[in-house]
Amino acid sequence: MEDDDIDLSALDDGELVEQMHDDLYDGLADEICEGVNILLGRGWEPYRVLTDALVEGMRIVGIDFRDGILFVPEVLLAANAMKAGMAILKPLLAETGAPKAGKMVIGTVKGDIHDIGKNLVIMMMEGAGFEVIDLGINNPVEKYLEALEEHKPDIIGMSALLTTTMPYMKVVIDTMKEKGIRDDYIVMVGGAPLNEEFAESVGADAYGRDAAMTVEIAQKMVAERRAA
Repeated sequence: MEDDDIDLSALDDGELVEQMHDDLYDGLADEICEGVNILLGRGWEPYRVLTDALVEGMRIVGIDFRDGILFVPEVLLAANAMKAGMAILKPLLAETGAPKAGKMVIGTVKGDIHDIGKNLVIMMMEGAGFEVIDLGINNPVEKYLEALEEHKPDIIGMSALLTTTMPYMKVVIDTMKEKGIRDDYIVMVGGAPLNEEFAESVGADAYGRDAAMTVEIAQKMVAERRAA
């Protein structure tokens, strides 16, 4: 949808939020930044702008990605537009101590240097209001353990694209068990060659089939854990 002729400031709050969902869907970063600034100028709390305009917009993107209506390039554009809006909101959210959906440490396992899937998960998780610490690629078990110690996340995520590196996920989980910290974290695994059975066999809590599913599962599991 082209909205060159739409004056965002002339829209009422409800219309503006709807338009921002469309702009996010279309990956229009400048329009998202403008919308964020207009809502803040109208006295909206940063957290409300995040949840109503950005997170809800990315939820719609996530559903259409899951259903095969949108594809990776379009989702990356939407995620970049989201990031542009987040850049304005982040310092304000930090000041107000806004609640986070949860915290995740994620990285590609040792021996594997593929990160497109992981990066997509990060963008979608941030889009859903999670704080995400990206460990990058080729992570040995020590790197995961250091990150758990330092960041105390809700979730540890491991990604692999090669069948030869998949077994390393079990090394990380087994080491967590040895150190008595396995049950302190939700362990999620993902990557093209994985499946539910593999996730179960290595002792993970969940398998994220794609970025949208990963977000859904993460939200559910963090909510359940907090309720308990």
